[in-house]
Amino acid sequence: MDYKKRYDEWMNSSCIADDIKEELKTISGDEKEIMERFHKNLEFGTGGMRGIMGAGTNRMNKHIISKATQGLANFIEKNAEGEKSCVIAHDSRNNSRYFTEISARVLAASGIKTYIFDDLRPTPELSYAVRELGASAGIVITASHNPPEYNGYKTYWNYGCQMLPEMAEELIEEIEKIDFKDISTMGFDEGIESEMIVELDKSMDDSFTEAVLGNSLSEDIDKDIKIVYTPLHGAGNMLVRRVLDERGFANVSLVEEQTEPDPNFTTVNYPNPEDEKAFELAYKKASLVDAEIIIANDPDCDRVGMAVKKEKGEYVLLSGNQVGALLMDYMLVKLKEEGTMPENPLVIKTIVTSELGRAVAEYYGAECMDTLTGFKFIGEKIEEYENSGEKKYVFGFEESIGYLIGTIVRDKDAVTASMIACEMAAYYKKNGSNVLSELDRLYKTHGYFREGLKSITMEGIEGSQRILEIMDWFRNAEIDSIGSLKISSTRDYRTSVKKLRDGSEEKIELPKSNVLKYVLEDGSWFVLRPSGTEPKIKIYFSAVDKDKDASEKKYNEITKFVYGLIEKV
Repeated sequence: MDYKKRYDEWMNSSCIADDIKEELKTISGDEKEIMERFHKNLEFGTGGMRGIMGAGTNRMNKHIISKATQGLANFIEKNAEGEKSCVIAHDSRNNSRYFTEISARVLAASGIKTYIFDDLRPTPELSYAVRELGASAGIVITASHNPPEYNGYKTYWNYGCQMLPEMAEELIEEIEKIDFKDISTMGFDEGIESEMIVELDKSMDDSFTEAVLGNSLSEDIDKDIKIVYTPLHGAGNMLVRRVLDERGFANVSLVEEQTEPDPNFTTVNYPNPEDEKAFELAYKKASLVDAEIIIANDPDCDRVGMAVKKEKGEYVLLSGNQVGALLMDYMLVKLKEEGTMPENPLVIKTIVTSELGRAVAEYYGAECMDTLTGFKFIGEKIEEYENSGEKKYVFGFEESIGYLIGTIVRDKDAVTASMIACEMAAYYKKNGSNVLSELDRLYKTHGYFREGLKSITMEGIEGSQRILEIMDWFRNAEIDSIGSLKISSTRDYRTSVKKLRDGSEEKIELPKSNVLKYVLEDGSWFVLRPSGTEPKIKIYFSAVDKDKDASEKKYNEITKFVYGLIEKV
């Protein structure tokens, strides 16, 4: 449909609210803005939807939220067994509470009993609550680490995991059937009075906190270690602080400017704890109190960034690959020491996560399994093996600072990971070491892995086309080597085909996805993957060698060569 026609339909529809129409009047005659807002429907992908807030079909607003939720209600009715119910959590963003209440009203009107929290809560607590309450589904209103103008909507199924692609595609079909006139809503107060909308009390927090504390691994730690913590204005503040306090850490200093919820994230340009710029105030606080480690969460508290003090007093931000390998090593060491290593232990990582994780896992006799990018695929495997008993899940992680310790949830869990990261640092301190020394030990044992990620933002219609062109070019190009290194295999996850250097092919036993991975003869690799939630193409790199300088040199050679190829497209 022509974007102008979509605009006119919204302006003339009795289903569209007056405040939305008033906003649309302000862009009347602005061809480019109308096109950006109406050239497509905001995509509901396998991970839900995320977008800029505002009026239009390609924006996050109450009508788009209502339509998605009506589709979810219909999906629950068709697929869930027993009493139909849903849990909703939200972060600190603009409109997050508003979108939560809209979603609850739509679900309640469709006969789906809905549980909501009284205030913002971490995403992992939503996953926990879905499982604890035996709910049919879950929703989190969040745009994670995106800029302030964004919000999002993620859906979960009854085992606390985000919906897998096949299920998500069925949900998308239900959503696409919905016309705005088909949407039913119940008054919020009516929902509360009829108990179709139930506000959860603090007992869920208590239960979740107790479960998190049950994941601790050692008491042989120095609880006086100096820690700086920041929730980056998000949902982690209450529960992470509570868990660290109940775990006994006595010297936790807060970045006061970032403690309270702030939907505009006024102290950071980009509330992403992968980005060192987000640590600016934390570094100042850490220097002031002479902290040994810094812990930061993203706004919905499913990811954790970690920085540590170097010998000369400055701080270094560790990557997700580094923290993941360290946490895994610490866990496996403790399980070995305590004699509690299970039979057939399993570590799960994603295809874009460092092979250092595999090396560490196999060193301790654990299997390392790869999944596609997205923690839902890790959650799927946890559920599968918990039901079959064939393998015992121990740890899961992805390079984008997401970790899952234990099985109380089925998504990234920054509450537990924050606790274990502090415990790990305190354990090494008690035993005369530190996090950086232990990381160096891993490198000396397994090789020096140098990883990096380049995200290229491509907004709008032209950007989407450009991303497709880049992927198509690489998919069809005959690339034999990257710099001085030969390519040993090319893996196309869209066709599920792995092509080896000798011309033979193998089938990739993973769901299809628009991802290309090139593995080089020495074990280095790079991956091209369009983002599923942002207008970006992501290029992941990994170089490995016997020492740090050689690894760095190889990394620079690979990245320069690949960037050169992209510029030619």
